[in-house]
Amino acid sequence: MKTPRKHQFAKQLRRDMSPPEVRLWVRLRSRAEGNLSFRRQHPIGPYVLDFYCAAARLAIEVDGIEHTFDSRRIRDAKRDAWLLAQGIYTQRIPAFEIMADADEVAEGVYRLAIERLGKT
Repeated sequence: MKTPRKHQFAKQLRRDMSPPEVRLWVRLRSRAEGNLSFRRQHPIGPYVLDFYCAAARLAIEVDGIEHTFDSRRIRDAKRDAWLLAQGIYTQRIPAFEIMADADEVAEGVYRLAIERLGKT
């Protein structure tokens, strides 16, 4: 359930997206067709997901350099486990990969979502 505070936080995150998130969002948004649509900065449970495809139950997380630190890795693992317990698969993508070739990354995300449609 969305709380007003979580909803406001998600709105703020949508306004303050990082450059890699913006680059990926432009491509994911343009690829949305039929039931395959992505939401950005989507609140779910105690978290706000960078991108979420509800039909495929797929979370996409853009990871900057801070996600390589041990404390952040532990937090990310707990988050991913919680999401998986809800039936949501998390794909983590390093920000530098998006900056290097956002089209290729978006195509991979799109293929993964289509693949997951057969598993949900």
